[in-house]
Amino acid sequence: MPVFAIVLLIILAALVALLIFLYFWGKKLQKRQDESREKMEETKQSVQMLVIDKKMLPIKSSGLPQAAIDQTPKYLRRSKLPIVKARCQGKIMTFIADSNIYPIIPVKKEVKATISGLYIMDVRAIRGQLEQPPKKKKWYQKLSRKADEARKELDSSKSSKGKVKKR
Repeated sequence: MPVFAIVLLIILAALVALLIFLYFWGKKLQKRQDESREKMEETKQSVQMLVIDKKMLPIKSSGLPQAAIDQTPKYLRRSKLPIVKARCQGKIMTFIADSNIYPIIPVKKEVKATISGLYIMDVRAIRGQLEQPPKKKKWYQKLSRKADEARKELDSSKSSKGKVKKR
């Protein structure tokens, strides 16, 4: 067998082993996430809060208690978290919001939130409805919109040149 084929077989075997490892590791992480989600569902409570500020901050500069910072894994300490400062039950507290809920949390408004510890799981409006942020356009949607605008501009410039020549 040529050397090239042997190298390809070794690389292929390594990739297969990597995929198998990632599959089982993903299943393990999924189980952990499901267990933590169940614990959060058991301890959730509904509170009224006045949202003062919301920012994406690194965990070290977020203002969370030191115990919460110490419990986070080392690989997550540099990542930014959706942090919400709110007045809840007469105290100003710092919460971590769910990444799906963070965009719809209104600033300087009172909301009814479902929390579990320092984690905001759900937000509902007390008066009226929460404003949904506009959905971000994907890159190909932006590209097609720009192409349409360029095509219209080209057509309009051609039609205006045609009118000048007809005189």
